[in-house]
Amino acid sequence: MRCCMRSVAFATLVVVASSALPVAAQTTAPTAEQLQIFNSLDAEQQRAILQNRGQGGNGSLQSTSSSSTASMGDSNAARNQALAGSGLTTDMSIPPVLKADDTVLIDIDFPRATTTVVPGSNGQPSQVLTIPARETGAPLSETERTRLSTLSDLIRSKNPYKLTRDGSLQLPGFTAIPLAGLTVEQATARVAAEPAFLRLQLNLNLLPLEKPGVDGLKPFGYNLFDSAPSTFAPVTDVPVPADYVVGPGDQLTVQLYGSQNRTTKLVVGRDGRINFPELGPINVGGQTFSAVQGSLEDRVSRQMIGVRASVSMGETRSIRVFVLGEANLPGSYTVSGLGSMTTALFASGGVKPIGSLRNIQLKRQGAVVRTLDLYDLLLNGDTSNDAKLLPGDVIYIPTVGQTVAIDGEVRRPAIYELKGTQTVADLVALAGGLTPQADGGKASLTRINAQSQRVVMDVGLVSGNGKNQPLRNGDSLTVSRLRPTLDSGITISGHLYAPRVVAWREGLRLSNVITSVDELKPNADLRYLLIRRELPPDRRVAVLSADLAKALETPAGLADIVLMPRDQITVFDFETGRARIIQPILSELRLQSQTARPTETVRVDGRIKVPGEYPLEPNMRISDLLRAGGNLQDAAYANSAEVISYTVDESGKRKMEIVDVDLSAIANGVAEADLVLKPSDYLNIKELPSWSNTEQIALRGEVRFPGTYPIQRGETLRSVISRAGGLTEMAFTAGSVFTREDLRGREQQQLDLLATRMQSDLATLALQGAQANQTGTAQSLSVGQSLLAQLKSAKAVGRLVIDLDQVLASQPGSDQDVILRDGDVLAVPRLRQEVTVIGEVQTNTSHLYQRGLARSDYIAQSGGMTRKADDGQIYVVRANGSVLANGGSSRWFKSSMDMKPGDTIVVPLDTERMPALPLWQAVTQIVYNVAIAAAAVSSF
Repeated sequence: MRCCMRSVAFATLVVVASSALPVAAQTTAPTAEQLQIFNSLDAEQQRAILQNRGQGGNGSLQSTSSSSTASMGDSNAARNQALAGSGLTTDMSIPPVLKADDTVLIDIDFPRATTTVVPGSNGQPSQVLTIPARETGAPLSETERTRLSTLSDLIRSKNPYKLTRDGSLQLPGFTAIPLAGLTVEQATARVAAEPAFLRLQLNLNLLPLEKPGVDGLKPFGYNLFDSAPSTFAPVTDVPVPADYVVGPGDQLTVQLYGSQNRTTKLVVGRDGRINFPELGPINVGGQTFSAVQGSLEDRVSRQMIGVRASVSMGETRSIRVFVLGEANLPGSYTVSGLGSMTTALFASGGVKPIGSLRNIQLKRQGAVVRTLDLYDLLLNGDTSNDAKLLPGDVIYIPTVGQTVAIDGEVRRPAIYELKGTQTVADLVALAGGLTPQADGGKASLTRINAQSQRVVMDVGLVSGNGKNQPLRNGDSLTVSRLRPTLDSGITISGHLYAPRVVAWREGLRLSNVITSVDELKPNADLRYLLIRRELPPDRRVAVLSADLAKALETPAGLADIVLMPRDQITVFDFETGRARIIQPILSELRLQSQTARPTETVRVDGRIKVPGEYPLEPNMRISDLLRAGGNLQDAAYANSAEVISYTVDESGKRKMEIVDVDLSAIANGVAEADLVLKPSDYLNIKELPSWSNTEQIALRGEVRFPGTYPIQRGETLRSVISRAGGLTEMAFTAGSVFTREDLRGREQQQLDLLATRMQSDLATLALQGAQANQTGTAQSLSVGQSLLAQLKSAKAVGRLVIDLDQVLASQPGSDQDVILRDGDVLAVPRLRQEVTVIGEVQTNTSHLYQRGLARSDYIAQSGGMTRKADDGQIYVVRANGSVLANGGSSRWFKSSMDMKPGDTIVVPLDTERMPALPLWQAVTQIVYNVAIAAAAVSSF
């Protein structure tokens, strides 16, 4: 990991250092992090950065950390100034680079087409353009395409890929491709440059996966220096310890009071003396502050009559110390005279990951005077070994000692450094102890033995032998987690207010865990509670059901089931169904089934409230399955049902056996009728004869009691009108409209089909007219488009033409009487006195009926026919929906057709004036007829 970070740092600094901006233009000062990165690089990488900046290859910055001295004001500022001379900037917005053990996902395929949105201009809408894939080179042969497709599938099948320890990508069938130090884009270009991929589109994606287990552990304690203080200025607001050794540069504050009242500040000179105005030179150097304080106060009181003195420490001196070894920024530092070893460590950026935290040495004149163990500070808050520094002291950080890793159920998983001989118990203590979920009896110690073999040892953290096991360098301890199963408890869930886990005890029953119906939510199924049970010794899943109502009614009775440990009780309701809970249990039953033990499931279907598949319980009977299905529906035939059983005969064939079941006997408690079910049995609940949803017919208009009437199967229209009290005296029976829903559907289907045909004819007409350059084609197309639009907008009515007078006069059950269906509608209008003229006339309107007027008279009253009218195809639609067309060529018949109130005269379009399209004539007639029927229905 350290090497990877150094690679990232090197790449980052090289990019920054190679910036074209001059040094003077880079106004932002470098950060301590950049200085730390630069000094963590080896000499070759530092030389490369300096060469990029034009400073030569001497391997040192203008002011490196080994020769720099931090000022009393701000140590980091001094280090930033040292970096500023090298031209490094603080721009760290560089994309991440690949490093060893990174995980990448490779997307490889043939070049694909892309889409782009081109915004419209001048109010035009945007357009989506498809850019075809661009392939280089000659078109691929089928053999070459197959080979590349196979190669792509092979590479995708191995996703994701993990870079090797040296940062290379190993693809199947290829030599290792080094990618360490490249960005994702650069790595994509590098891999795509392989000759085998030139005709393919390839992309690399970096997956920020964290290493699991021991591989993902970090050394403990080194993050202490991640947030180093921004300043190391001398601290003047803390008490000076009594054992502080006074030396050159320290300032003493002497307050005189008595016959003289003044304050004097005295600075210790290089010779260790202070110049007291009234007393002369006094030697204080090398003495502790407490000794100097007592000596001066006593001397003033003896030599200055009537004057007393109070001595305190003013500003302390700065001292120079060295931080060497495995420090992040080794070198010499100027710190406060009150500074300690940790002060110097923070000033130097902390300890490298390869440095020791437990054996930091304070050397004075070549001898080790104190050893600092940062674990004492981090784990116990012990600063007793954090010695005060003297000028010239050396803090030396040796390399890390023996390390061990601990992972799993401990409070602080990490890699720890050993000190002396330590045991497994000591390591667990360093990790903060075990978590409550830890299984102290199952811990494993992975070790490399004398034969360089990786072996695993079982150590018990509860017994003395396991805890006292000595540790070796490189050991890895993993503490297992307790299994999540509930060993001694009952789980209650589902449709109740407080799902919970209750303690199990011997003899615990269902009524003890659900004591009242008030614990359940409304609409809970009290008759069927599902209990999932694990049977010893192999934990085979079995399923029971319980009748909570009976259990609460008779506690400790047969229905009050005795519970076992790990039972899972589920309460159902009638609204949300049961499949979500039951299906996982059914899957478990299928997985544990065998040839000798078929899948223990049964099914109920038909007229039952909750049909479906259910677990087969021990000694489950038909009544139990009915209870599981929520019991019968209203439409169920309660006298009998049938059970379909499947058996395998001696020849190995599956046979079906149907057994009739007496449901009424089961309801009356006859035990012989309540059969025991077998695996895969199917219970089918029949429907009552002639049972269905209630069928209705609507009577509207001039009916004595209009409304919606339920009807029996086979009932006729005459019967329902009689139930409605007959018709009123104002009823116009000839204009009655009878509609039927299934007729409307079929008519609409035919209208849609006709519109499709006509659209095809119009396209043919347009093509023929363009080829032959026929005149009048544009007019024909315009008329055709108008007819097509009317045809598409027409909605079928589903009118059935009936003679209501004949229906009412017919005998019950005769052919004239209409047998009703669900959804039929009869609308009887009030007496009408109009005759309507539509189509190709000057004015489409209605006229008051006058006896003796013929069809031509009413057409004349509408202004006569237009030039586009077809006078030979005029027809009349009677009020009941029947159509009377011209019966021949007799001019007398055409003009003197007998008219009646409510009739509609239709003058169609003359299609013979246009190119021969026989369909158009039929379309015009259909459009008019649909419009007339729709107008008749909408009038109610």
